[in-house]
Amino acid sequence: MSGTKVLVAGASIAGPALAHWLRRWGAEVTVVERAPELRPGGQAVDARGVTKDVIALMGLDAAVRAARTETAGAYTVDADGKVLETFSAEDDGGDGYISEIEILRGDLSRVLYDDTRDGVEYIFGDRIAELTQDSDGVDVAFESGDRRRFDLVVGADGLHSALRAMVFGPREKYIHHLGLVLAFFSVPNEFELGRWLLDFHDAGRTAGLRPVPDATQAMAMFSFPASELDVDFRDVAAQKQLLRERMADMGWLTPRILAHLESTPDFYLDQVAQVVMDSWSTGRVVLLGDAAYSASPMSGQGTGLALVGAYLLAGELAANDWDPAVAFPAYERRMRSWVEANQEIGRLHVQSLQAPALDADPDAVPEFDMELIERAINGVELPDYATTIARSAS
Repeated sequence: MSGTKVLVAGASIAGPALAHWLRRWGAEVTVVERAPELRPGGQAVDARGVTKDVIALMGLDAAVRAARTETAGAYTVDADGKVLETFSAEDDGGDGYISEIEILRGDLSRVLYDDTRDGVEYIFGDRIAELTQDSDGVDVAFESGDRRRFDLVVGADGLHSALRAMVFGPREKYIHHLGLVLAFFSVPNEFELGRWLLDFHDAGRTAGLRPVPDATQAMAMFSFPASELDVDFRDVAAQKQLLRERMADMGWLTPRILAHLESTPDFYLDQVAQVVMDSWSTGRVVLLGDAAYSASPMSGQGTGLALVGAYLLAGELAANDWDPAVAFPAYERRMRSWVEANQEIGRLHVQSLQAPALDADPDAVPEFDMELIERAINGVELPDYATTIARSAS
């Protein structure tokens, strides 16, 4: 048992996943989350390829599968609802456009929290206000006034990471917008939506409906091109107005869906963006998941990057005697090329959606190379840390 004290900022997916492995390898883990409780619902997220292997190694395969949306696949439709393309969740061994393991972000967060809450200290409704590190540890001041010292600090607090801004510099240095805005929110299922996602495209914009575990509800999804976005991502009223304006003349079921905009219990809108950094660590502070290397929702691999990254980060720390000078660079070497492949998938997906709005030559629309897709799904090695750590302890 190492007794290494680790503070993790963020209790969505990357943070609790890291807490699972840190606790397993003997660390004392504290997770701080600025929200007052776990956030329910959210966008559907996927697990493909090597990510499913990590879930199995965590012993959570049954729990994750039990919470799936059980989406059967997706139909691309025209304005009259006629099916143009069909994608099944069984395509490509369950690793296709619609994956066999698809789960709402909030439901996966709950699975990870339930798995770790008895052995991990969770602090909700608080955040890191200041930190100072030296060669031996990190002194942290919380917004609540509490002050504590940790051996390591991990930022797993998402695309708009406050810890990244505090330690590495302003968000503008690292966030790269891809020229697309994504929005989603819950609506009553008055559309006779079954287990199939519906997706409508119109001149670079998209509108869609997807099933959720509660059959009385559905998730509405919209995207539209925008090189600049002046709306504050915290100003929900302004975001809703922007969505109405950009979707005002869109056909299909769009007017009926937007009629539920004011009454929806949840709403998300933000620019599709990636995080690109030369290094994900400095001293005893390291970043994980979207905070370090967001590939954007258009990659379909954000959850995979978080879960696999958590496995590798914790494993490298435990295998290297909890020395950040050795473990952090090793974690980055193992992840970097896989991250780059997934970020390329995200960029290509956005470009393919933007092409109709730009009147692009059909021959110029980017194609998804199968070798690149395979690298994005499975292109990272999972070392046998359990054996390595057991040997070093004997």
